[in-house]
Amino acid sequence: MAGTASPPPLPPWGNALAGATGAVLANAIVYPLDIVKTRLQVQVKRKKTDHEPLTTNDAHYTSSLDAIRKILEDEGITGLYSGINGSLLSVTSTNFAYFYWYSTVRSLYLSSQTVPRPPGTAMELSMGAVAGAIAQIFTIPVSVITTRQQTQQKGDKKGLLDTGREVIHSDDGWTGLWRGLKASLVLVVNPAITYGAYQRLRELLFPGKANLRPWESFFLGAMSKALATIATQPLIVAKVGLQSRPPPARQGRPFRNFIEVMSYIVEHEGPLALFKGLAPQITKGIIVQGLLMMTKERMEILFIVLFAYLRRVRDSKLQQMANAAAVRAKEVVPLVVK
Repeated sequence: MAGTASPPPLPPWGNALAGATGAVLANAIVYPLDIVKTRLQVQVKRKKTDHEPLTTNDAHYTSSLDAIRKILEDEGITGLYSGINGSLLSVTSTNFAYFYWYSTVRSLYLSSQTVPRPPGTAMELSMGAVAGAIAQIFTIPVSVITTRQQTQQKGDKKGLLDTGREVIHSDDGWTGLWRGLKASLVLVVNPAITYGAYQRLRELLFPGKANLRPWESFFLGAMSKALATIATQPLIVAKVGLQSRPPPARQGRPFRNFIEVMSYIVEHEGPLALFKGLAPQITKGIIVQGLLMMTKERMEILFIVLFAYLRRVRDSKLQQMANAAAVRAKEVVPLVVK
C-alpha cells in the first residue's frame, strides 16, 4: 500500500506571511511592555552634580511597575500604546523580510547538498544572521520612527508621518532614518541566536516531530529568546539610545555610534546600567517569541492546508479544460477524415 504523501513545504513568501502574522499578534498583546522597556532604557540616572536632566522624559522610573503606574497617571491608558501603529508596521515588515530571506537562504543551502541533512548550529546562526541583516537594511526607518514616538512627552505626541518628518528635518537629514543601522546589523545575532537555538532545542527535545503542540512551541520560543536577549542586551540599550532624542544634558548633540552611547551610560551609571530594562525586555521577548513560534506553527499548517486546497482546485480546473479540449478534438476529427 502506498504511503501517504507528505504535504509540500511552504514557499519562502508563505513562511514569511506565517511569521509576520504571528509576530503582529504577539507584539500587539505585549505592546505596553515594549513602551516600558524603551522608557527604562533611554533614561539615565541623574547625579546631584548634574545641571541638566539626563533623560528625554521628565518622569523617572524606578522599575517596570513604577513605569506603568506613572505612564497611566500622566498619559492615561493610551500612553501605554504610543507609537503602536508604527511598531506593528515595523514588526510586520521586519519579520516578513526575515522569515522570507531565512527560508530562501535555508532552501538554497539544502538544495546545494548532495545528501540533504539538517544544517548544524553554526550554519543555522549564519543563515539567520544573513537574513536578519537583509531585513534590517530595508526596515530600520520604521524602527527609528517608532522609538521616537515611544519616548515623546505627553505634550509632544506626533503621528507616524510627522515623527518621520521630524527625523528627516534634524541635523542628520534623510540618513537619520537609518540611525543605529550598525548596531542593528550587529544585533542580527539576536534573531540568529534565537532561531538557531530554537531549531537546535527542537531537534534535541522533540526529535523527528513534524508538528509541535502549542505549549511545546511556546516553551522552545521562550527559552531561545531568553538566551539571545541576555547575550545582546547592552547592544539593545545602545541602539535605543541612538534612535531616541539625545538627552538634554548633551544640548541636542546626537550620539555618533553605539560605542559612544555605551560609554555615556557607563560613565553616568556604571557598567550594570548596560542591562537596564532587562526584566521587561526578557519578559516581552519570552512572551512574544513564545507566541510567535506557537502562532507561526499554526499559521504554517493553515497555509499548507490552504495551498493544498488551491492546488486541488487548480488541478480540477485543468482536468476540466483537458476533458473539454478532448471532446472538441473528437468532434473535429471525423470532419477532417471526411
